[in-house]
Amino acid sequence: MTSGHDPHEDDLETPRPRLPEGFRIEGWAVGAVIGSGGWGTVYEARAVADGTPVAVKVLPTGSLGPGQRAALGELVAREVRFSAEADHPHLVRTHAVCTVEAPELPALDGAIALVMDRAEASLKDVLDAAVTGAPIDGAARVLRGVAAGLAHMHAAGWVHGDLKPANVLLGADGQVWLADFGLAAELDGTHAHLPPLGTLDHLPPEWWSQRTGTEGALVRPTADIWAFGVLAHQVLTGGLHPFPGATARARSLAAQSYARGTASLRLDAGLDEDLRRLIADCLAPDHTARLPHTALGVAGRVEEITGGPARRRRRLVPAVAAGLVVATAAALAAVTLVGTDDEDRDSGAPAPTATGPSTLPPGEIPADSDVPEALRPVITRAAHRCTDEEITPALLAAMIKAESGFDPKASRPESDEYGIAMWTPAVFNAWAVDGDEDGDKDHMSPPDAISTMSGYVCWLDQRFKEAGLPKKDLPALVAAGYRTSDRTVIEEGGVPERVRPHVDRVLGYLAEYQR
Repeated sequence: MTSGHDPHEDDLETPRPRLPEGFRIEGWAVGAVIGSGGWGTVYEARAVADGTPVAVKVLPTGSLGPGQRAALGELVAREVRFSAEADHPHLVRTHAVCTVEAPELPALDGAIALVMDRAEASLKDVLDAAVTGAPIDGAARVLRGVAAGLAHMHAAGWVHGDLKPANVLLGADGQVWLADFGLAAELDGTHAHLPPLGTLDHLPPEWWSQRTGTEGALVRPTADIWAFGVLAHQVLTGGLHPFPGATARARSLAAQSYARGTASLRLDAGLDEDLRRLIADCLAPDHTARLPHTALGVAGRVEEITGGPARRRRRLVPAVAAGLVVATAAALAAVTLVGTDDEDRDSGAPAPTATGPSTLPPGEIPADSDVPEALRPVITRAAHRCTDEEITPALLAAMIKAESGFDPKASRPESDEYGIAMWTPAVFNAWAVDGDEDGDKDHMSPPDAISTMSGYVCWLDQRFKEAGLPKKDLPALVAAGYRTSDRTVIEEGGVPERVRPHVDRVLGYLAEYQR
């Protein structure tokens, strides 16, 4: 698991510095924290002159390297430029850009502050609190607002580039605003270029197969149409993503399998036929197939389907009949990680109690094994998040023992691998799962590292099955893939000789745990 470093990783152990309530940023006084993300923190605030409520996004710059500071500056400039040009009731406005002057708070002194429209909540907040399987309150209003805002952006020659529930804001009086235009880009003909950023499980499948050039990653309006399809499914089902998987990466891989024709598109059974057809059109598997479905056309269809009060009530009540499967292939080979739609959350299922050899279910950890007692429930929960029968608690335990000997502080600095599962920080960050649900994802945390290992090896297991490698060899192949890569194992048609001794150790420990 090799190389790289997350610029925010060093902050995981210490709380992010915050401005005190009442702090003045030019003509605004900040209040409580509303939320925070990778780049900064959002505060509620009021204009000192007349008390007008606003939100202030504070983006510290002091700890960033030159490249990161330049990237942040580009994102801010893009957001401000778009906000200055946009004028629509469903697009949030940026009223001012200020500099934080706080010499007594060195970490925040010189930070960039964006003063924006104030919302009561984000759509993500609403979905996190929603009842799964049913439309959220005001679903029709939200979809109409998002579609109208997106249609206005596209008509003005812009692509949003990062449409997702966290970037849809909801006001106290029913307002619906698209927000966070840091990745918005102006079209140059049929496409634009963006930094290679975005939210994994809201990016279209073609994003992963195209090259990033000197101008950035190519993006088209059809990427926003795909993202709207994902978001609409979530709004109408209380947060359920249309593609299976317990992590954003797993869901993105499932979407790619669907786009390749090796998996079906399975939408929620409760969707009305018109809404199902709309979402399926938005989730057409490639750019060309999505081209006929413009944002303006989508907005019109949403308005038509949800237009009148009586029609809205009839359309948005979940159907009783079994759902229609929109298929692009007969075979179903989608990623099958088990979990809720909450981002990267452990399933929370209770771990089975270890029993004696005579009653122990296959693949569970024996009570008299050398696996530390504190780790057994962690390993068991992590393994049970994957439905593939090869990924068992015993296999995870054997892999962890071979990797680190169950030492949470293990390290191999020469290969940039650390912790109980020997993750390289950059690779861990791409797959990270919050195994202990403390809000952080840390490769040195055993619950986080082990839960992330489970998700990754589950994906490896499925990759090797799709490649037609022998099923009886899957435990060995998974152990080899974790040490090398899926591509290496598939290209060599089995366990590479250079990792054979390591794989043999894993299999030896597995045999002990399965005796």
